Amino acid sequence: MDTLKEQLKQQIIEALSLEDLTPADLIDDAPLFGEGLGLDSIDALELIVLLEKEYGIRLNNPAEGKAVFASIDAMADYITQHRTR
Repeated sequence: MDTLKEQLKQQIIEALSLEDLTPADLIDDAPLFGEGLGLDSIDALELIVLLEKEYGIRLNNPAEGKAVFASIDAMADYITQHRTR
C-alpha cells in the first residue's frame, strides 16, 4: 500500500502541475481539498481522469468522489478495492 501511495502522490503532482511540491510534501491523511492541499473543483476533474486513465476506475457518482478524494489514504484504499489495471 505504501508503494501505491508514493506512486499516487507522484501522479497527483504531475497531473495537477504542482511542480513546487514533492511526494514527501503530501501527507497521507491530510485533506486534499479545503484547508489541506487546497485543491479545487477543476483539480477534482483532473483526479477523476487520473483514476480512469491509470487505474481503470470510473466515478459516476459525484457524492462518491468527495469521499474518494478526501486524502491520499482514502484514494489509495479506493484504488486497492476498485482498480481494474
